[in-house]
Amino acid sequence: MAKKGRRKHIPQRTCVVCRRIFPKREVNRIVRSPEGEVHYDPTGKAPGRGAYLCNDIACWEKAVTGNFLDRALKTKLTPAQRAALQEELERRKALPGQTSRSG
Repeated sequence: MAKKGRRKHIPQRTCVVCRRIFPKREVNRIVRSPEGEVHYDPTGKAPGRGAYLCNDIACWEKAVTGNFLDRALKTKLTPAQRAALQEELERRKALPGQTSRSG
């Protein structure tokens, strides 16, 4: 008897701004390390509490300027941490093919 083919489980993550669900590989992780540092985690494997953002530039802008990340990471972002995330946002804006969903 042949085994039935089972599809591999794909982890899902929710964007903290737009609340849309994506496969984990398609979202960006912002992490609060055990030492309290907040930074972009390109590998998605850094230790600490994570919050996920989709690739939509509007979501990044709201996350950097609003309190979405404060709430998700259970901390108050410092101006320096916000500035570092703003730099990442500016880098993303310069990349071709970045989306900006209206609405």
